[in-house]
Amino acid sequence: MYIVYCQTKYQKLSDEIPRRSLKSIKKGCSVSAQEKKRRQDSAETERITVRVPAEKLEKLDEMVKKGEFRSKSDVVRAAIEKFIDAEDVPSNISKITVELPKGDSIRLEQLVDDGDSVSIDDAIRHAVREYVRVRLERALGEQQE
Repeated sequence: MYIVYCQTKYQKLSDEIPRRSLKSIKKGCSVSAQEKKRRQDSAETERITVRVPAEKLEKLDEMVKKGEFRSKSDVVRAAIEKFIDAEDVPSNISKITVELPKGDSIRLEQLVDDGDSVSIDDAIRHAVREYVRVRLERALGEQQE
């Protein structure tokens, strides 16, 4: 039995239909690029079930409505990616997350745009190193006095 997806309904066809007839039937059925992408993505991924509190689901819906994501699944995938990136660091690295005021973020982006740093992470690392260096010099100067 062949099942061919056509628009919003499935057509069930008998096994006895010749293959060339099946191809011509399929030609009459259009599949959007978005549907093809969804099918490809679902073929490469696994489905899981997660229970989420209603207030969190409302926030996910808001993100989708604002156009930040195509679907709640995309939001969850992005969150999982971010979590893995945050947790999967080499043992010699200590990863810290810092929330900055929007103005500081813009100034950091400007440093990168001006070529002072290769990335925002690099600019922050440099700023922290400089801050620690100045504080240590100050502390050592106070001890010597």
